[in-house]
Amino acid sequence: MGQVIAFRRPSMPVASEQPVLGLMSAVDFALRDLAEIMPHIALDTAREQAEACRAMLADAFNAEIEAELG
Repeated sequence: MGQVIAFRRPSMPVASEQPVLGLMSAVDFALRDLAEIMPHIALDTAREQAEACRAMLADAFNAEIEAELG
């Protein structure tokens, strides 16, 4: 027979004095960080991976902006 594991119910979130960071803001910050970091990446493969990540984030960010505007 299987063992049943009872999980605690999550407590109610405590109100924070600081505003919650939105997903779009997080993506924007990540894009800015990647743009700042990429010139300092020495390995070609790492630079290519960072560029692919930047492009994916930029595409998602731009798609969300377009969806909000139109």
